Amino acid sequence: MQFYHIPWIYTPVRSILAIWHQLTKTEIPDLTKGSVMMRDRSRVEDTIYAMQKAGAGSLQVISDFDMTLTRFAHKGKRVPTTHNILNNRLLINGDSTEKMKELLNTYYPIEIDGRLSSEEKLPYMVEWWTKVHELLIQQRIRKDMLAHAVRESSAMLREGYGVFFDCLAEQRVPLLIFSAGVGDVLEEVIRQNDVFHPNVHIISNYMDFDHTGVLRAFKGQLIHSYNKRDGALSHAAALRELHGRPNVLLLGDSLGDLSMADGISETQNILTVGFLNDQVEERIESYLNSFDIVLLKDETMDVPNAVLRFIVSSEMSKVHRKKMMR
Repeated sequence: MQFYHIPWIYTPVRSILAIWHQLTKTEIPDLTKGSVMMRDRSRVEDTIYAMQKAGAGSLQVISDFDMTLTRFAHKGKRVPTTHNILNNRLLINGDSTEKMKELLNTYYPIEIDGRLSSEEKLPYMVEWWTKVHELLIQQRIRKDMLAHAVRESSAMLREGYGVFFDCLAEQRVPLLIFSAGVGDVLEEVIRQNDVFHPNVHIISNYMDFDHTGVLRAFKGQLIHSYNKRDGALSHAAALRELHGRPNVLLLGDSLGDLSMADGISETQNILTVGFLNDQVEERIESYLNSFDIVLLKDETMDVPNAVLRFIVSSEMSKVHRKKMMR
């Protein structure tokens, strides 16, 4: 038997609504997993409750892609990012493969170095992305080979990805994937996994092919892991489907991902979920100070799916009732 403490006996000034909220707040079991950490659990619960009360019609989801919607590792091996999928003998030669590995070994430690600020990392990220893109352009990659390269790769979305994408599509909640990767490859990954639904929008680095289908440049402004705020501000106004949705579920694996919602005006509630995939001990403090929920080496979508299901639960109940009445 469970007994509830009745706060109004001792604090009569508290509102009945606040007390009712306290007593009826629904527990999300996945938030008690050992891989889940929160600086302020009460704030997280209050935010989720407010978003659930507003319903799916007020919600939008903004997510990074590489190492957020995709796995970081599987069976002890790193899962390739969209850039690394292009590091394939079908697309580039052996010399370029080695150069891409050298660039990764040089710049990735800088990207995840918790001792450096975002401002200090920024010029290095510009160097890294620029050198990789120049290398890819030199290889004259063919557009018609991208799908084959993705199929041949070990790219993997996180366990439970189907539930995530399908639930958002069913509830007509827009999903904005904001990626510093390669948009053409990203699209092919989600297409081959049968989750490229109409509610999915993508902001990323897209290839520019000539009339013969050969890569000649990358389109528009360079997007890397630490300049997403600029991209958010420049693109958000064009995505009309996102307007009038003041509640945001934001998913990322880098502190730079926290700025992906900066282009949204008049936000009411933002819940941020950070996947801490690597160098956990060195970075846990900064992640807990920045994200509402931190997931430690969790290769699944269990927590985002549980939060999403709870937020849209009232709409799902309405749909179920309508079906039962037919």
